[in-house]
Amino acid sequence: MGRKRLQESADVRPTVHTVAARAGVSIASASRVLNGVGGSPETVRKVREAAAEVGYVPNAIARSLQSQRTELIALAVEDIGNPVYVEMMRAIEAVVASSGRQLLVHATGGRIDNETALLRRLANRYVDGMIVSPIRVTADHLTALQDSPVPVVVVGQLAADAPVDNVRTDSRRGIAMAVDHLVATGRRRIGFVNGPLDTVPGAARDAGFRAALAAHGIALDENLIEIGDFQYAAGRDATERLLARAEPDALVCANDLIAAGALHTLLARGRRVPIDVALVGMDDTELARMMFPQLSSVSLGSAERGRRAAELLLQRIADPSLPPRRASVEPSLAVRASSAQAQVPAQPSREEVTS
Repeated sequence: MGRKRLQESADVRPTVHTVAARAGVSIASASRVLNGVGGSPETVRKVREAAAEVGYVPNAIARSLQSQRTELIALAVEDIGNPVYVEMMRAIEAVVASSGRQLLVHATGGRIDNETALLRRLANRYVDGMIVSPIRVTADHLTALQDSPVPVVVVGQLAADAPVDNVRTDSRRGIAMAVDHLVATGRRRIGFVNGPLDTVPGAARDAGFRAALAAHGIALDENLIEIGDFQYAAGRDATERLLARAEPDALVCANDLIAAGALHTLLARGRRVPIDVALVGMDDTELARMMFPQLSSVSLGSAERGRRAAELLLQRIADPSLPPRRASVEPSLAVRASSAQAQVPAQPSREEVTS
């Protein structure tokens, strides 16, 4: 009988009542200390010592039910392996951690149903807020955003009247910067390897490339444009298809992963970079500095966009009555060896040829 009572006692988790009795203070005083509200130095000491002695563990579920806060923030991106999202995630996590919260990361694969399901799942309030970076934006997205019971910040292009906080950049301008640079180094047969045109970044970068060529008076050659996906293998294969029908003297790639695949194909096909073909990527991730030759790339401020999105979200959680806000991050071009001025050997003179 005694053994049974001992077992039952061991299975009972210590509560705030247990801690208060052990510390010799009121339940209210113990609760304030255990919830971080504080108390007199002596009370805090007694309660903490008592909690350690009885093995008290705070009930996070009960606390979240009481406060209506989970202290969790969600981030939803297409591919957590993409360097641009890694940089964004690090910046978001730093801001979230400074507020005492934790970050949960979801990979959606760019699937609309995954993203809208995540947004609708917020009705269960398993997080205090979400940052989402969709590559496609549909009417379903906008409905789910508007109906969300917790704050959501979107990283990417949204309509001006979208009812949510939004952090964006100008990838059209970024593509124009890449084309301007290549034209300035004497390139004229400039090719473009893009991601899917039914995505927000794919459509914006396609429009930016066409407008940039027109601004320089360069006729558009559709043979110099190839569509794939925003991945390394797709960039490699798309560049193979482009080189099979055209001879570019430069390539602009819609992100650094595509550019890494393009570089693989160019070198495998015997093209010298940048002498035969200059190469410029987009996003200016760590990958750009790891390639050889190092990749020129347009930065779209991934870390800065993540930081601003996290700050907007925390402000929104603190004050839900704020009007929708917009933040913009300007692109910038980092020029490296992959698009440096080509050092083409001088052509021999006529006398040298005939001598």
